[in-house]
Amino acid sequence: MPDASVFRCGYVALIGRPNVGKSTLMNQLIGQKISITSNKPQTTRHRIIGIRSEADYQAVFVDTPGIHLQAKKAVNRYMNRAAKSALDDVDLVVFVIEAGRWTPEDEHVLRQLKGVKQPVILALNKIDFIKDKDALLPLLQQLSGKHDFAALVPLSALKRTNLGEVLKVIAAQLPENPPLYDDDQITDRSSRFLAAEIVREKLMRTLGQELPYALTVEIEQFKEEENLLDIAALIWLERESQKSIVIGKGGELLKKVGQQARADMEALFQSKVFLRLWVKVKEGWSDDERALSSLGYTEG
Repeated sequence: MPDASVFRCGYVALIGRPNVGKSTLMNQLIGQKISITSNKPQTTRHRIIGIRSEADYQAVFVDTPGIHLQAKKAVNRYMNRAAKSALDDVDLVVFVIEAGRWTPEDEHVLRQLKGVKQPVILALNKIDFIKDKDALLPLLQQLSGKHDFAALVPLSALKRTNLGEVLKVIAAQLPENPPLYDDDQITDRSSRFLAAEIVREKLMRTLGQELPYALTVEIEQFKEEENLLDIAALIWLERESQKSIVIGKGGELLKKVGQQARADMEALFQSKVFLRLWVKVKEGWSDDERALSSLGYTEG
């Protein structure tokens, strides 16, 4: 338990391969949805900060893109750089894996952690999928031999199982520091960024397996009027042939995405939202460093 007489504060990186539940975990830890989620790997493309403020500590969580072995395109290399560079700037690392499954990509992430000086907590997510709970103890013992972890915590981010224990372990490892952010602030990202991510999440969840990786979203207009946010979003694709898929028959798919995104925006921004979506093509944007930079894929 942290000493109640001191205040602890620090940056906590959530690191792991794609699709282990890092973004779901961060949203649960801060109590509000900041990072978008879907069942598709590489949903998270940027480092995103989420802040939890308590009476005796402030944890500044850094959600990172999944570190992956196959980094064929510029956008994949950007995601790997964003994740790995987060390790240089934090006080604590939470290495998130899927309980009961250890892959070559997990091993690759662990190799990135071998040289870090910060404490590393191993979080075994998705324990709700393990039917035989007696298998957890030998699994924890096996994993403890892979690295000198500060702690190993089994949990389910989705079911909120053991979240209190995770927070207790994290708080105990934070350095003694005054808070870095106001206690009512939950992220350092702009409303424009969050709006673009919400649209992208709805597209990721609605479209088939391949196309989500060929699209990105840019907010062209974010105008605050009295009791209304007027938002125009551009959905950028890589090929003209992809437009009909995203728009859908009679515009139905795009309409569905717009309705879902608007509902999430109104809940997040606590305001009525007028949302317009446009679909455009920027050929090969995901493998073009200059195009990536112009679309907001910048580090730092």
